Order: sequence, then structure tokens, then C-alpha cells
Amino acid sequence: MRQTQRMPISRSLRPFSVAARFRWRLVAISLMLTALSPLVTADTLSEDALPEATRDDVTTRARDLPRSHTLLVAIDGETVIDEGFRGHATDETANIKSLSKTLISALVGAAIDRGVIESVDQPVVELLGDRVPADVDPRVSDITVGNLLSMQAGLERTSGGNYGAWVASSNWVADALERPFVAEPGGRMLYSTGNSHLLSAALTEVTGRSTLALARDWLGAPLGIAIPPWTRDPQGIYFGGNEMGLTPQALLRFGEMVRQRGRRDDRTVLSADWIERAWQPRTRSFFNGDDYGYGWFITRIADRPVYYGWGYGGQLLYVIPSRAMTVVMTSDPTPPSRGSDYLDDVEALIAELIEATNPSDPEPSP
Repeated sequence: MRQTQRMPISRSLRPFSVAARFRWRLVAISLMLTALSPLVTADTLSEDALPEATRDDVTTRARDLPRSHTLLVAIDGETVIDEGFRGHATDETANIKSLSKTLISALVGAAIDRGVIESVDQPVVELLGDRVPADVDPRVSDITVGNLLSMQAGLERTSGGNYGAWVASSNWVADALERPFVAEPGGRMLYSTGNSHLLSAALTEVTGRSTLALARDWLGAPLGIAIPPWTRDPQGIYFGGNEMGLTPQALLRFGEMVRQRGRRDDRTVLSADWIERAWQPRTRSFFNGDDYGYGWFITRIADRPVYYGWGYGGQLLYVIPSRAMTVVMTSDPTPPSRGSDYLDDVEALIAELIEATNPSDPEPSP
């Protein structure tokens, strides 16, 4: 049997082999660290998820909007745009106004997931207890948690022209419940911040904890985001549906968690069942004609399903599942606001982002 002769290894090649192995170990460590990173930051923006021309054009158009403060875009978990305008930055706290209603909806979902609230069909008076005035209209007993979430309580609005008198009252919960019925519970949409505040009060009453403490425990801790204190009513209940402060980066993490059906890394923050419920159309907005679920507006942009939260002045969070995309935009929260006209300008940017990311793919399931 012929013995195969082995060629000797040159001494000059041995040092190179050791160095090569060392370099490959460094590459492997680098890849492991990258895999462990929960969310790519602005320092490592993806160069592949979004064409550079689109990135530049969308950023320029966002900067040119007269109210814009920040813009963040993540695609498949990678931040592809992280921009601040007019001296603002994405790591600075912003007043997210009524976009906080989307966060309140998440807290209600977390309470239902934990069995703290029975279901969306539970009458809110059962949760509010002694906070319900004795002489309210008997139909108040028919208002469910779900009615409040979908803005279908039927009570006269506390928003718009009624907002000032409501927040000047000595008891916001009582004032909201004592307003006359202008529709039946479960009927047409009547957008009212009082509805969200009743949910904040219900969470506080049934848990014995403040809405701030619940938000920090149920959302802040698992998402790794800071939630600072915000405005409270005369009874000390945190404002449910306005004046909450979060950084745009925190909003992006929240949106990414929702996009991933309630998951953050290997942890469940909200059940996928809750997100499906929150995204189911239940009524329609008088202001812009879009559908509304539980704290989320629902529309189609560039022929794709889009879910978004909206706060006064242009505080916006968009989730586009078919593009694995989350978009955050914050803007000047002070009056006057262009309302739906400004929303149209922002959604033109969303359309460009959608169309630039594989525009030829087939129609996805909602």
C-alpha cells in the first residue's frame, strides 16, 4: 500500500495561520455581539434595507415640513433613518399628546392578559367603583372597556371645544361620566380624551397602583425604555390620553414590539391576541375617514395595511407589518395645528418608504 507523502508546512506560513485564526475569532465575536443587539442604533444604520436615494429624499422632505421635530424609521429591526430637525433629537423627551391613547390601550391589553380586567366587555363602572357619581345616567352602566377604547361610549365629548372646561373641573372622572349621552354606547365614534382618562382611572382603581407605575412595569421595563411622570388630574390620576412624554426612540421600541406581535427579544410584552383585537376596525373617524380599533387608527397607504397612533400637532407612530417597518415622527405640539392636512403630508412620506422597499411583492394578508 502506497503511503501518501505529506508536504511539510513552511515556517513562513505558520505565523500567518495563527494570525488568520485570531482574525476569524474576532469576526465571530463581532457577529455574536451584533446578533445580541436588540435594536440597531443610528451609529449602525442599515445600508441595505432602504435605498440611499429614498433615505435622503424622505429625510429632506420630512425636514421641510414646517412642524417636524424628529423622524425615525426601522425596517426589519434595523434603524435606517434617525434624524432630528430644528434642534431636536430622537433621544430627547417629546410630548406625544393623544398618541398616548395608543399606550393606554396597550396597558389595558396588558391588564386583560394578566386577568386584572376580565375582558373588553366588562362594564367600566365595575372597575371604577366609588369613583362613579351616584346620580349619573343609568346608561353609564352599559359602557364597556371596549367602548372606551374604540371611542364609542356615547357620552358628550371632552375633547375639542369642551376640553378646556373639562380639565378645569375639580374631578375629571366625574365630569366625564356626568356628561349627557349624544349617542348610544357602542354607536358612532365620538373621539374624547375623557374616555381614555376613564381607562386610566379604572386601571388605578382596580390595581391600587398608578398608571405611571403600571406603564413602567408592564411596558418600560421589558422594552428597556424610560417613562417619566406626566400630568395628573386633581385626584392624582395620571392623564389617560394626553400630555405623556416619551423619547422618539422609546416610541420606536414600543412600535417594534407591537409589529412583532407583542414580542421583545424572547419576552412577551403583550399577547398577539390583544394586538389582533386592537387592530380590528370597530368604527370610523369623523376627522379623516380612517377606521379605528382600540387606540389605533387603521388605513391603507400605497395599497398596504397600516396601523397608526396620532397625537395633536403631528405626533405619529406607524406600523407597517407587510414591510416589517415602524416609523416615528414627532412635531411641534403647540397650537395651531394643520390636523389632517399635516397627516396627509406625512403619509406621502410613508408611501414613498413602502414603495421603495420591494414594491413588486404580492398583496399581503392584513
